[in-house]
Amino acid sequence: MSNETENPTIAAGGAFGLSHDSWGRLVLIDSTGRRHSGVEPVRAFPIADPQHWISICDAEGRELVLVEDLANIPPAVRQVLEDELARREFVPHLRRIIKVSTDVEPSEWEVETDRGPTRFLLNSGDDIRRLSPYSALLIDVHGTRYLIEDTRQLDTPSRRVLELYL
Repeated sequence: MSNETENPTIAAGGAFGLSHDSWGRLVLIDSTGRRHSGVEPVRAFPIADPQHWISICDAEGRELVLVEDLANIPPAVRQVLEDELARREFVPHLRRIIKVSTDVEPSEWEVETDRGPTRFLLNSGDDIRRLSPYSALLIDVHGTRYLIEDTRQLDTPSRRVLELYL
């Protein structure tokens, strides 16, 4: 195992670079100039602390670089990283619950999000998680996450439906 895998670089001053190859894959150029193609950024705390602790992992899932704070990397590298994370992390914000089929599992949810209306299936009530006293996360059968930032901002019928699950 190489030293860079065992001791990931803490990015704080441009210790690495990012670009895309001709196939559109993300490429990490480490502090020694070595190119790692097909890397993926992963946030440790995507909802609670999205600006800190971002791992850049190789195709086998080994951490190559750990970004402690996005503010500490050069703007050009930060922009590539943020663009890649935005493509990877699709988390619509749920605004209103229109209808839920509660008689069977998986239940079908019809909702309005910040990205428009949609329908999805939840395997069970266990796929709804309270994140804080007033926020929740729903994870559909395909792994898509729907965030409710503040349940107090939902309309009354939406809150009533959600209270059945929380």
